[in-house]
Amino acid sequence: MRVTAMAREIAEQPEAVRLTLAAHLSRAGEIAALAGRRRVLFISRGSSDNAANYGRYLLEAYAARGAALAAPSIYTAYRSRLDLSDTLVVSVSQSGATEEIVTAQDWARECGAATLAVTNDARSPLAAGADLALVTEAGPELAVPATKSYLTQVAAMAVIGYAVSPTRGIRQAAWRWEIESAPFEIGQLTEDRTGIDDAVEMLAGSDAVLASARGLMLGTALEAALKLEETCLRPVRGLSYADLRHGPVAVVGPGVTVILLAAKDGPLADAMADQAADLRERGAQVIGIGGNDHFAAAVTLSLAGPRLGERTAPLGTIVPAQLIVESLARFLGLDPDAPRGLRKVTQTELVH
Repeated sequence: MRVTAMAREIAEQPEAVRLTLAAHLSRAGEIAALAGRRRVLFISRGSSDNAANYGRYLLEAYAARGAALAAPSIYTAYRSRLDLSDTLVVSVSQSGATEEIVTAQDWARECGAATLAVTNDARSPLAAGADLALVTEAGPELAVPATKSYLTQVAAMAVIGYAVSPTRGIRQAAWRWEIESAPFEIGQLTEDRTGIDDAVEMLAGSDAVLASARGLMLGTALEAALKLEETCLRPVRGLSYADLRHGPVAVVGPGVTVILLAAKDGPLADAMADQAADLRERGAQVIGIGGNDHFAAAVTLSLAGPRLGERTAPLGTIVPAQLIVESLARFLGLDPDAPRGLRKVTQTELVH
């Protein structure tokens, strides 16, 4: 059986994340100095948007910094002028060449923002145009679906959160140790295929699929949904469980499979177990990734997550989902390396 580029790149993630952390954790002081602003805005699209979603929650929940995802079209389409003098803008793009993101970053600087670029290309216009660039160490990525380039962006988000957090002393050291443990946990998950084939069969036989999580895990759920859609050509809705409860839960029943992602601890850990039980009571099959023991007992099929606390769990929890997507694509007779109608660098048409 041919080993796909996507499978190889999933396997390269532990080293890619290790190199990214090694390159940038030591720059925490430099990042903190640039980030001396009241709020943070993330500019991104696609998988980068999902990495930024984690960054947004991490900054608000653990670094006491107001954060939000920006809409690039506020400048590229509406030409609005905002006062961003109190803002750090974090621009996230794997290629660093997406015109919409580069243009929006330039606009943010003109509006007074400090700018921090997260990209996989040190020579890109995004890196060149930022006050500071965190260049991820994913190396060349051949498969169109982003795996290692996405996960190294998530690692960069963890570094930014750690750098700007007011946490000091023993608690800060514990946070750094947890971040530095991530490559090992990613490696363990990359090699553990327990439950992957069962999840593939479950998804292949489903009439509809949802992916859901809450809090810091939401970006991971959105990324899992995106990967299933672009790689396996199956419509998948990714949304917060809170949003699922406000109406869409009405469609959950027999024939529906829900991929539910959770951290092993944190304020939402037990709530996610309750939510898994509710979905099963409605007749859905629930594939659970991560979570605590109560969560594992509540889902239909439980896949192990990383042994990391909630604030760093997104660095590992996506890995089982990536393995499922790559295997499901092959099961369906599709090429996971080259999804239909997609290119590696996506350009959004700008309004002139």
